[in-house]
Amino acid sequence: MNPTTMDPTAIDANERRERAAKSRLTRRRFIVGGVGIIGLSASATAAYAGAIEPMEVIVTRYALTPPCWPAGRKLTITVIADLHAGGPDMTLPHVQRVVDAAQELRSDLVVFLGDFKAWYWHFKAEPVDDPLWAAELARLKAPLGTWAILGNHDWWHDLAGVRSALGGVHIPILENSAVLLGAAGQRFWLAGLGDQLAYQLGRGRFRGVDDLPGTLAQIRTDDPVLLLAHEPDIFPTVPDRVALTLAGHTHGGQIRVPFVWPRFVPSRFSARYAYGHVIESDRHLIVSGGLGTSIIPARLGVPPEIVHITLGV
Repeated sequence: MNPTTMDPTAIDANERRERAAKSRLTRRRFIVGGVGIIGLSASATAAYAGAIEPMEVIVTRYALTPPCWPAGRKLTITVIADLHAGGPDMTLPHVQRVVDAAQELRSDLVVFLGDFKAWYWHFKAEPVDDPLWAAELARLKAPLGTWAILGNHDWWHDLAGVRSALGGVHIPILENSAVLLGAAGQRFWLAGLGDQLAYQLGRGRFRGVDDLPGTLAQIRTDDPVLLLAHEPDIFPTVPDRVALTLAGHTHGGQIRVPFVWPRFVPSRFSARYAYGHVIESDRHLIVSGGLGTSIIPARLGVPPEIVHITLGV
């Protein structure tokens, strides 16, 4: 055979080897590149969840007239839930921004739904001293006052400190008690429930200090009722005598990873009362996504919010 003449079979074999090598290289680059993109995306998402979204403050608005609220009796409410002052996200300057934004709403009534201080698993929290966050909340003014209830973390981690801080700035705590507010012809009852998870008895076992029947027994007129409850799990037992129940605690899920997050909502009802305006049998519940973070200092898909409610529209 002429040495300058190549066997076509050999040429085909060489081309097949080269093409196979290029194919393996292309697949390898695709896989490596894909893993890199996924890793970069995960890192970017984690960075956003830990450093960006928790620093936001949005205002979420609801306008409604529940069946037990008189039509045309307008009332505006600012809801501050789960402040969790401290940690890497709810620093004192962030608390100040929250209060500034809330004060601009100029509502008739301001309510705080508990969990005032930060607490995390295995994460170092930068504390905000009790007198400092309390003094910021005290800057909020409303014609019908500012009122508070306590949350589970207040009971679990610093009950005396939270009580003292709120008392020091004259923000009253409603604990299984109700007050009649408003001028004649515009009156309503504001009722506050004791926490439903106050005492930890063991893994997944709690004893609350809530007394819904005793609280509602204090209501002596037929004026409408607003109920404040830190955890929304009380809602199935709330009678239709209550026009609207306001709750927090869930943080709206806090980390809303698709298909996974409902399992981690801190409620025995999973995602049923995780967030937003819920209507069941003509009874109304609004669950705030809250402001701070708990367990881990991150939020994803549910930015910190101040809730603004207009009743009687």
